[in-house]
Amino acid sequence: MIDWSGYIGLILQGALVTLQLTVMGSALAVVAAFAAGLGRVSRFLPVRMLATTYIEFFRGTSIFVQLFWAYFVLPFAGITLSPLQAGVLALGLNVGAYGAEVVRGAIKAIGREQREACVALNLTRLQAMRHIILPQALPLMLPTFGNNAIELLKGTAVVSLISLNDMTFQAQVVRAQTGSTLIPFVTILLLYFAMAWVISRGMRWLERRVTRGLDGVRA
Repeated sequence: MIDWSGYIGLILQGALVTLQLTVMGSALAVVAAFAAGLGRVSRFLPVRMLATTYIEFFRGTSIFVQLFWAYFVLPFAGITLSPLQAGVLALGLNVGAYGAEVVRGAIKAIGREQREACVALNLTRLQAMRHIILPQALPLMLPTFGNNAIELLKGTAVVSLISLNDMTFQAQVVRAQTGSTLIPFVTILLLYFAMAWVISRGMRWLERRVTRGLDGVRA
């Protein structure tokens, strides 16, 4: 008989690493998404070109390749990252590229009347974006941001390729040591589902929170 308590504990340790990757990767993704998304609607051509290059590169290449570059290639340029740092960097920049188009699309979706009202109030572009456009665009972004966060959570499994002991890596270790596939992989299946459910519920709560007072405002 196998004593599963120790093995389940090993997987739970991996779940903490997965949680770290998800939280830190999501934070980086949000920063990258807003930076590149706002860059895409900038009046300055070089800024738009830089943002577009970032988005197209990270959307057009494999997350596996990006992860390997972050961990194995960057040291040749004098930048050495830990497996956790490489995982956060690759996942955050990859998901941020998709989020940037969400930001751009939400900003463009705000009605022309709102922009004209900003001009009538003599607001600068920065003031209009900060006080009028973004508060109305944010609720449009949140559902897709939630989906992106869940995709990032599931994407954390790729870090096992660079020997980062996330819960997928630990499940593989348990399978190798016990010869059982069912129990470790059912365990991580349930853990992934539980984490995704928490993200989904959290984003719905945030949606309700940020949409308060906006009824009838968006044109």
